[in-house]
Amino acid sequence: MNWDAISAISQLVGSIAVVLSVLYLAVQVHRSTRVAKLATQDAAATALREVTKPFMENAEVERIWRVGLEDVGALSVEERARFFHAAYQFLKAFETIHFHYVYGLMDKQLWEGWRGLLRHYVAAPGMAHYWNLRPEVFSKRFRNFVNSLEPPAEQRTVGTLFGDQPN
Repeated sequence: MNWDAISAISQLVGSIAVVLSVLYLAVQVHRSTRVAKLATQDAAATALREVTKPFMENAEVERIWRVGLEDVGALSVEERARFFHAAYQFLKAFETIHFHYVYGLMDKQLWEGWRGLLRHYVAAPGMAHYWNLRPEVFSKRFRNFVNSLEPPAEQRTVGTLFGDQPN
């Protein structure tokens, strides 16, 4: 065997090693991306749970939320302020979820569920009232998205899901 043949074989082995290294890195990047997406999706669910958790734990806060969604005028000034703070947090959580979807970090099927839930809540009279008062506290992209949502045929929130009237 001459030196030219040995050189050609070593170049071939080196090329194969480079291709295998690139393939290995591609698999690792794919796995990292998948883990990042799963973490993002979990963080989105956690963020919304943190916003809605007080509604389950405190009957008065739940009442303010439920009544405020359907008739913000039925709340006292103090209760309206609490409702507006909750509405802001709720919509900010959805803005983050929307951001994750736009940048490809949210599974499309999961996003469709979030989008469907948001459609119901932004159609609620109290939430629509808040949205009309404070759209500038949200990104332009999110404002455009929310404003493009078709209202559901039948709006269902915690205030209307069981046919209960606010009180």
